[in-house]
Amino acid sequence: MLFLILFTSLLLGGAYALMAMGLTLQYGVARIMNLSIGETLVGAAFAAFWLQTQAQVGPLWGLLVITPAAFVLNWLIYRHLLTPLVRRAKNRGMLEVDSILATFGLLFILQGVMLALFGGNYYSYSYFSEPVELFGHTFALNRIVAFAVAAAVALALYLGLNRTRTGTAVRAVSVDPVAAGLVAIDVARTSALAFAIGGALTACGGALLSMFLTFNASMGVVFTTKALIIVIMGGVGDPRGAVIAALLLALAETTVATLVDPGLTLAATYGLFVLILLFRPQGIMGRRTA
Repeated sequence: MLFLILFTSLLLGGAYALMAMGLTLQYGVARIMNLSIGETLVGAAFAAFWLQTQAQVGPLWGLLVITPAAFVLNWLIYRHLLTPLVRRAKNRGMLEVDSILATFGLLFILQGVMLALFGGNYYSYSYFSEPVELFGHTFALNRIVAFAVAAAVALALYLGLNRTRTGTAVRAVSVDPVAAGLVAIDVARTSALAFAIGGALTACGGALLSMFLTFNASMGVVFTTKALIIVIMGGVGDPRGAVIAALLLALAETTVATLVDPGLTLAATYGLFVLILLFRPQGIMGRRTA
């Protein structure tokens, strides 16, 4: 039973981690608290559903379309909706408030579009749903495949942030945008890039989750809430903390769903969040401010 819970948590946590890393980049680098990130995830799930059922293109191949499209869409959102807010903000606090209000409105726009296109029904599809036996336990193949892809994407992000000049610029802007500008880093361009990459990561997570979860147009707020909790738990701006927090959140949800009641998974999420705030308010990978 313990192995079953741990392995199931690992499979679910992979997709959660992509979503959380997306918000970590958007907030930690671009300083945008994006409350519409759940709608980005659900929109990608619908795109994967449409490609699978209407165009007969599987979600893994669909990632080659969904991820770049999400990148471009989020780039445009940042350049045309959020850049004016960045320019007028006198400090980080003002930018956070403005971005919360702007993306809160964007949430309803995206949700309304999805409701108009797909209605309020729940959707799912069958893809790699056959059972696979591992270590004496049976798991769905689609969950294993989703985790493998999520792990590969997370590794690519880690290498990109730590082994390339662009990644170094992104990390520099995350630490101190003013100092980054003084060493000839284009802060505006780097922030837009980070926001777009964050949206692409979230969309990738949504397409992977659609392989084994049922979804509808109104549940983006649930994923937004989970992403916010994971980012705060992990330490704002640290992708490593986001991965660890995503796995912990998945473990809490899986444990409660397996041993207690599936209806209490959200309560377990908030319970874990409260414990982190009480005993490590700076987050798992965060540092106390001097």
